[in-house]
Amino acid sequence: MATAAPNDAVAATGGGKKKLIMMIVIALVVLIVLAGAALLLLKKKPATEEGEEGDEPESAHVEVAKAKPGTPPVYLPVDPFTVNLSDKDVDRYAQVAISLEVVDQKTADTLKAYMPAIRSGVLMVLSHKSATDLLTKEGKERLQLEIQREALRPLGIEMEIEEEAPSDAEDETPKKKKKKKKKAPQNLPVTHVLFSQFIVQ
Repeated sequence: MATAAPNDAVAATGGGKKKLIMMIVIALVVLIVLAGAALLLLKKKPATEEGEEGDEPESAHVEVAKAKPGTPPVYLPVDPFTVNLSDKDVDRYAQVAISLEVVDQKTADTLKAYMPAIRSGVLMVLSHKSATDLLTKEGKERLQLEIQREALRPLGIEMEIEEEAPSDAEDETPKKKKKKKKKAPQNLPVTHVLFSQFIVQ
């Protein structure tokens, strides 16, 4: 019995040291986790601020790209669209292939990531057109603007297009074109929509 008591005292002392070491280790782990979380939060805030500031330099980059005469534009070809038109009296369809003219390769890569949303928007625009809407030059120019608007939407950019009145006189059409041309240089990342195929049957 005399030998058992010292062993118990040693065991109790050793157990106390182990508990103390475990508590210190746990406290250190908690501090490391909290420090890591604080660093992540601090990094996210500047990244968001840089993202907001990044939009401004991107706009500046658009202006610089337009100012450089030797810089060729970047074209992003889009798979052709085949869609039934909204003509009620007869079944008609359109086959349209386009390329998007963008300011730089970075924008083209970004648009590739959003291509399903862009294609869906363009298909919705095309399916609401009639053959008579698409056969005129004005109709094609309006379609270009509407496709440009759909290409910009996934990027969070809203582009305004003037609504057409059905009874527009021919002399008013050039005025609208001039207004659209004034609105076009808004430093948009998608600068033009180009048709590479346009068939209405």
